[in-house]
Amino acid sequence: MFLENFRITSLAMAQIFILGALGYYLVRRNIFSRAGLDALSRLVIQIIFPAMIFTQLLQNFSFNLYPNWWIFPLVSLIITVSALIVGLFLLKLIKLKNHKLQFLSLVGFQNSGYLPLAMVASIFSGQEMNNIFIYIFLFLLGFDLVAWSLGIYMLTYDQKVKFKLQHIFSPPVIANLSTLAIIALGLNKFIPQSIFKPMQMVGNCTLPLALIVVGGNVALVHLKDVDKKTVFFFLLGKLIILPALGIWIVLKLGLPQLFGFLIVMQLAMPSATSLSVIVRRYNREDALISQGVFFSHIISLITVPLFLGLYLSLVVLK
Repeated sequence: MFLENFRITSLAMAQIFILGALGYYLVRRNIFSRAGLDALSRLVIQIIFPAMIFTQLLQNFSFNLYPNWWIFPLVSLIITVSALIVGLFLLKLIKLKNHKLQFLSLVGFQNSGYLPLAMVASIFSGQEMNNIFIYIFLFLLGFDLVAWSLGIYMLTYDQKVKFKLQHIFSPPVIANLSTLAIIALGLNKFIPQSIFKPMQMVGNCTLPLALIVVGGNVALVHLKDVDKKTVFFFLLGKLIILPALGIWIVLKLGLPQLFGFLIVMQLAMPSATSLSVIVRRYNREDALISQGVFFSHIISLITVPLFLGLYLSLVVLK
C-alpha cells in the first residue's frame, strides 16, 4: 500500500518538477529575463490566481457545505506558529550566531499555494479535488496575512520599512474575502456566465504558469559559500520533523482524511519562494534564503512523496 501511494505522489511531484524545470531553464538560459519573470509573477498573483479563487469558490463553496470554514485560516496560523517553534528549537541546538530570522523564516513559511494546488490536481479528481482546493484557498486567508506582515518584518527587521496595508491584503486575500462576501450576500446568483466563463478560463491557467514562476525564482537564487551545517538542520526541521509531527498529530486526533491530508501536505512543503522575492525587493542579504529555497525544493522531490505516501497508507490501515 505504501509503495503504491509513494508511486502516485512521486508521479505528481514529477509533473510539478517538469513545469518548474521549464521555468528554471527559461531563466537560466536568459530566454526569460528577470524583468519578464517579475511581470509574469505579478500577472499570476494579481490577476490569474485571484480569478481561480473567485471562480472555484463561486462554483464549489457555500456556507452550508462548509459551516466550519473559519477553521482553515486558524489552522494555517497554528501551523506557522508551530513551525516557528520548531525553528527556535533548532536554533538553540545549533547555536546559530547570524541570520537567525532568515533561518526561522525558511522553517516557518512554506510554499502553501501553488505547489499544494498542483499536487492535489495531480493526485485527486472530481469532488475530492474541488474540496481540497477550497481548503487551500481558505487556508491561504490566514497564511498570507501572516507571511506578508510578520514575514516581511522578520526579513527586514533592521531597516525602517514602513508598514503598508496592501502587504497584508494581497490580491489573493482580497479575492478570497470578496468572494466569500458575495456568496454570503447571495449576489453570486446574479453573476452572468458571460463574466464567469472568461474568468474561469483565466483561472485555469494558474497552475502551469505559477509553477513556471516558481522554477524561474529558484533559478535566480545564488548558491555561494553554502553553510552545510545550517542548511542541514533547516532541511531536517522543514522537510522531516514538521511533516512527521503532522502525521502523528493528525492520526492522534483522528481528523478526516482530506483535512489531515491538507495539514500534512502543508507541513511537508518546501520553503516559500516569496521569501526570495521579499529579500530581493528590499535589497537584503539573501545567502541563506537562496540556499534554503533552492535545497528545500530539490530535496522535497523525495520527502513530499515519502510523507504523503506514508500518511495515505496509515490512514487506510487505520
